[in-house]
Amino acid sequence: MATEVRALTAFDSRRFAIHIEHSEETDVAKRERLGLPFATVHVCVRDENDPLEPQIEELGFVRESDVLDTWFSSALWPHSTLGWPESTPELQYFYPTSTLVTSRDIITLWVARMVLMGLNNIGQIPFDQVFVHPKILDGFGETMSKSKGNGIDPIDVIDKVGADPLRFAMVHLTTETQDVRLPVQFECPHCQAAIEQTKKNRELPAIECPSCKQKFSTQWARTAEDRALPKGPVLSERFEVARNFMNKLWNASRFAMMRLDGFTPGPVDTANLHVEDRWILSRLATTIAAVTNGLDRFAFAEVARTLYDFTWSDFCSFYVEILKERFADESARPQAQRMLAFVLDNILRLLHPIMPFITEDIWQHLRGFASHRGLEQPEPASEYLLNAPWPQLSAAWQNPEIEAQFALFQDALGALREIRARQNIAPKKEIACVIRCDQQTAERLRPLAIYFGQLANATLGDLGPAVSTPQLGAQVAVGAAEVHVDLTGLINVEAELKRLEKEKVRIEGSLAGKEKMLSNEKYVAAKPEEAEKIREQLAQLREQLTAVAGSLETLAKMPRS
Repeated sequence: MATEVRALTAFDSRRFAIHIEHSEETDVAKRERLGLPFATVHVCVRDENDPLEPQIEELGFVRESDVLDTWFSSALWPHSTLGWPESTPELQYFYPTSTLVTSRDIITLWVARMVLMGLNNIGQIPFDQVFVHPKILDGFGETMSKSKGNGIDPIDVIDKVGADPLRFAMVHLTTETQDVRLPVQFECPHCQAAIEQTKKNRELPAIECPSCKQKFSTQWARTAEDRALPKGPVLSERFEVARNFMNKLWNASRFAMMRLDGFTPGPVDTANLHVEDRWILSRLATTIAAVTNGLDRFAFAEVARTLYDFTWSDFCSFYVEILKERFADESARPQAQRMLAFVLDNILRLLHPIMPFITEDIWQHLRGFASHRGLEQPEPASEYLLNAPWPQLSAAWQNPEIEAQFALFQDALGALREIRARQNIAPKKEIACVIRCDQQTAERLRPLAIYFGQLANATLGDLGPAVSTPQLGAQVAVGAAEVHVDLTGLINVEAELKRLEKEKVRIEGSLAGKEKMLSNEKYVAAKPEEAEKIREQLAQLREQLTAVAGSLETLAKMPRS
């Protein structure tokens, strides 16, 4: 019979373990030998003024003034709710369970007591695993509570961004760390401006928006005058990231289904896959394995990050974009459609536990376009995603070499986009580039050269260790490779120099101001959280200044128009 409870997070497993030892030695003898204090014994009498009461008091028991012991009754919860002390069918079926999910602050108050009470009353522990999740704190590191006015009403978040973004954001925050800070802001109901919540304004019944100068009420509104004002919800910018992810998934799915018109069910010709198909299948197999393993380990934040990266970066930003050319080719279209439907199908299954509403909606639309989906043996899609089996893809599809090949391509593509943004080159302007790299990198990138034009509107001139770089250009290092873009004729040098000089002055001014604030020791000591934010801002400003200086140096070498 199991008598040990295992904690499931690295943080709490160092602090929490309940192990009940059974010994023939009596408790009294053991306590005397170890010098331990005797436990307090509670006796519960069912009826008021029972004749037993005087006899119990003669034994030295003192009547408890607080008749309700919350944690004592809570300790009974795993079995008392199932009909105990009677041996009910529910008790036999549901006790013991497997996993308890809880916060660390009630481990001794509740978790340990449930274990001890279960062993005493039933003879079995109520669960053998405890997942101890982090606590969500506000931006000042304080526990969220109604009394402090620093909490977030989930209904406000749902009304603003939806239920799925709320769920995804919470899962993304469920790390194995002790605490998670969630800075919050009031949103003005008049102009939708975000107003940072402070210790001073979070308990005010009404607040004047600094942007539109109109008042709105908070949860502390009590007077008729304050309650008549529109209420300002309390939100966090972290939910915006989750909402953007939902929008990305929805738009990519919508695009995919527009390309599934005329879909004909059938097996994918796995013997003649394009390089991008082999890559996405490898990434999908790797993702399924990682997500399955992460869920088994209760590594929810890791699961959310893995799905975010695969869905946004691999599927939406690369694979869907690469497929566009094949949809225009009638002979290549059926294979591209089947691959697209198969990958989207698996993404929806993987995301469904975290984002049930949007994935179910997309699933219903997808059934109308591709009712039978699969890789080698297409099967009819289940009526509801809720009932669909968990995705499985053989590890044989995993190809570390092709994943490394595309990772290089993604880095090079990112370098081209960085140069465009840094030099203010419009996306519609075609650019010419070369990549200086070792021979192995060149061999990996050469089969993917065509995709630079599709995804970055760039023509790759040459790549390898002996390429000639443009005399007037911009470059970004990508590992052991250098991506060079010819800037000749792409920008107005004089106008760009003036713009960058102004930008340099602005950044230097911001740097000086923030450095002055951090030089004030009293300020840093009084407001450590704000000081830490300023340090982060300083690091970002220094990176911006370095980039601007590099652009100025490049432009100074270019001929004026």
